[in-house]
Amino acid sequence: MIPTDDRRFPAALAAALALPFDYDDGDGVDFEPFPAFLSIEETTDWFRAWTGNAESEGDCFRVFGQDGTGGYAAFWLIRPHRPLVEQPVVFLGSEGETGVVARDLSAFLWLLAGGYGPWEAATSYEPDWTPRHNQELTAVAERFAADRKQSAAAVVEQAIREFPDFDDTIMELCR
Repeated sequence: MIPTDDRRFPAALAAALALPFDYDDGDGVDFEPFPAFLSIEETTDWFRAWTGNAESEGDCFRVFGQDGTGGYAAFWLIRPHRPLVEQPVVFLGSEGETGVVARDLSAFLWLLAGGYGPWEAATSYEPDWTPRHNQELTAVAERFAADRKQSAAAVVEQAIREFPDFDDTIMELCR
């Protein structure tokens, strides 16, 4: 757990989220970044509503954006004593979808560069959707994570393999 109320994004995340995400009438990336992390109080209120569990806490998430339906993208603070940038990135959808989409911030940058947003990486609802490589986000990934380059598919596969029980962990908190 990372006990902090600092709402500023790490430099790499700020650089990526400063770029526009084009939904392009459903053919692009459905992602709307926030200007800063939600507060712990806002996150707890949301997580309690999302789980239907008034006793759950949202302090294990640092929410930084949403999709068009209100599903949230966040860092999941599951690695004790590790910095925020080394925590996995997850998606918790408005309809109950869950998924670990990247093992850490570096992997998330390459996911974005590969044309995926958190929703697209966590779901398979649009079988005809094709990701579009993003040159601007590739430049950000190369600037901050050049030594970690990988395909978006590899990013998602590694995240799922490392955290196979994420959905079960979250569903246990639901009422």
